[in-house]
Amino acid sequence: MSVTRITIAIFLLSACVLGQDKFFPLPSVEDPASLGVGVQRTMTLLATSTPEHRNKVRILFYGQSITVQDWTKKVTEDLRARFPNADLEIENRAIGGFASQALIRPAEHDLYPFYPDLLIFHVYGANGEYEQIIKNVRSRTTAEVLMQKDHVTKWPQEKPDEKADKGMWWDYMMNHVFLPKIATTYGCTLLDVRSAWLKYLKENKLEPKALLSDDVHLNDHGNYLLSEIIKRHLVYRPELPNESWKNLVRTYEVGKDVDWKDGKLVLEFEGNRVDAMASKGEGSAQVKIDGKKPSEFPECYRITRSQPGPWSPMFISRVDHEKPLVIEDWTLKVESVNTDGKTFKYSVKGSVTGEDGSGESDKPFTSNSGRVKLSKDYFFIPKAVTAGYESKWKVLPMFVDEYKASDAITTLAQGFPNGKHTLELTGQPPIKEIRIYNPPIK
Repeated sequence: MSVTRITIAIFLLSACVLGQDKFFPLPSVEDPASLGVGVQRTMTLLATSTPEHRNKVRILFYGQSITVQDWTKKVTEDLRARFPNADLEIENRAIGGFASQALIRPAEHDLYPFYPDLLIFHVYGANGEYEQIIKNVRSRTTAEVLMQKDHVTKWPQEKPDEKADKGMWWDYMMNHVFLPKIATTYGCTLLDVRSAWLKYLKENKLEPKALLSDDVHLNDHGNYLLSEIIKRHLVYRPELPNESWKNLVRTYEVGKDVDWKDGKLVLEFEGNRVDAMASKGEGSAQVKIDGKKPSEFPECYRITRSQPGPWSPMFISRVDHEKPLVIEDWTLKVESVNTDGKTFKYSVKGSVTGEDGSGESDKPFTSNSGRVKLSKDYFFIPKAVTAGYESKWKVLPMFVDEYKASDAITTLAQGFPNGKHTLELTGQPPIKEIRIYNPPIK
């Protein structure tokens, strides 16, 4: 038995033992060879971290109410315990009640700018918007994507009839047709939560409702099971092929792969993000990409999720713009509410731009400066809104025009068009490595 297989076996055994005091252990996996597939860039970063070299790893949970639940905390705790030397940044930005056709809007602020190494994703809803989210992730980030099939809420039918039971038919189509196709098209891993769930129910003579708190949400038992299924897949397997991920992120060693010449460092690359890792010392450099400052790329600014957030009286699920942004804070203020109680008039103001026009919630709006653009569909109003209510967001940089050497990894620029570019640094600070991120879908 190989070292890796022994490692997997030990991990699976420990997972079973940990759950035996309260719940039935996880049944054996149908296909052990599938474990870890599609997440090996992330697992390699985690497993090769040392106290002297703590790899930075970003993991994002995203979806709706199922992904808000406690299983994500159990997975997070497990990763932190297994990989104490990794510099882990793990966030859960899931939004309860937001199916794919709603989630696609705040994903613009929550998901792509975060630029995770691993996205753990589950959402119900329309397959078209689901696919668009995945396409965006794979074309705008280098994230590995762990998609999940749905857990079991009712005993599935082998070939459900759309006319007889549209819900069961759609359940079948998503899990057996649409999700597999999306995963294959965009090079993601589709974790078969469903088969493992069914096996667990049958082996332990349980009904689907035994793992649920209502018709769909998980109780403690369900959270335990889903966390164990996810944890089991997040295993390091260096013997697996690396062709799908080895060139997503490339590291150039300064002095070996690229070097300073007359106080300048020039690197031709392909991708949409550049990081710099400093060596010991101080200094700074002016940053240019294709002869422009990073601040001159409109795509290198991000807009934060508006606050108050989802399920407040009024949530702006997405904010667009027509003209280039500047770093500033924005406020949308409800000026008056119409007699129907559902629509309102508002004004917008930027901390740099100033007063920037007014609009109505049931009509498209573009501010005077072009720095705010809102569709009527972007307003999510679950409760009565009153005059004076305010929603706020920020415009933040995903760049530095001047790099200053520090102990931390510095993102020089992120979000510019994914393609061929030229990086130019002027000033010769102590830089050890340049890291280029090249999303797989163009």
